[in-house]
Amino acid sequence: MPEPVETTNPDGVDYGWVMQVTFVTTILVGAPIVALLSTSVDLPTWGARAEFAVRVGAVVWLVVALAVFAYAKRRQSD
Repeated sequence: MPEPVETTNPDGVDYGWVMQVTFVTTILVGAPIVALLSTSVDLPTWGARAEFAVRVGAVVWLVVALAVFAYAKRRQSD
């Protein structure tokens, strides 16, 4: 059996895991939030729609990233 190409043995928080979980969770949670919030806002152009999605998505990403990092930090302590 050949050796794995890459292995990891993180000391502390596994930032790769945090980034992957943040990415997936942001898409799963953020898309419905952006869609729901966009129904109450007038977005006449594609530019306005994209700007709205980026602004709301950035807030969702930040909240998710902090929550995932806090979870990883808490689980690392256990």
